[in-house]
This record gives sequence, structure tokens and C-alpha cells, in this order.
Amino acid sequence: MSESTVELESAASILKLLGDKTRLTMIKMLDTHDACVCEFVAIFKTSQPAISQHIRKLKDAGLVRETRRGQWIIYSLNKESLFYPLVQDVLHHLPNQDFRLKELEEQGLRISCE
Repeated sequence: MSESTVELESAASILKLLGDKTRLTMIKMLDTHDACVCEFVAIFKTSQPAISQHIRKLKDAGLVRETRRGQWIIYSLNKESLFYPLVQDVLHHLPNQDFRLKELEEQGLRISCE
């Protein structure tokens, strides 16, 4: 088994996680920009607990990591994850999601938690 080979069971778990449109969109966004929960709440127009649940699942799988900045937690894609090459292959086929952050900026909501 090569270093970059992922077990079938693990790959199925990761792909199942990414089978959720919200989580897939979050991962695509985190591939190019770090974000905080409040930004995802504004983008997806959903509750903070719902977003936190998505983040927790992605974090538990090792796909996302967090960095504390003052009282805020900023999330980023964990590019050191064993699963990152698999995730990157999936993300390569998806449309860019930067427009979502641009819309937030225009509404004055980009990194509203700083």
C-alpha cells in the first residue's frame, strides 16, 4: 500500500461527510480562505449550532483545523490530512465558491467576528 493510499472504509467515511452539500461547500471555501463560524452562519443562512455541528464532523475526521485568534476560532482546511489528496481531487471538479465571500464583503459581514 503506497503512502497516499487511503483505506476503502476511510474513503467511504470521508466521501459520506462530503456528500452533504453544506459541508462540501464549506470544504471548497476553506480550500482557498479560512473562515469563522459567523461567516458560515451568514453564508448558509442557518443557525450557529447547525454550522458548529458541520464543523465538528469535519474536524473529527481531521479535514478541518482550528486556530484561536483572540476570542474567535478560525477554521482552515487541514492540508496535512491523510485524506487531503482525496478531498483535493473532489474539490478540483467543483466550481469556485469565492463569490460567497465576496457577497459577505459587500454586505459588510466578512470576518464579522473580529
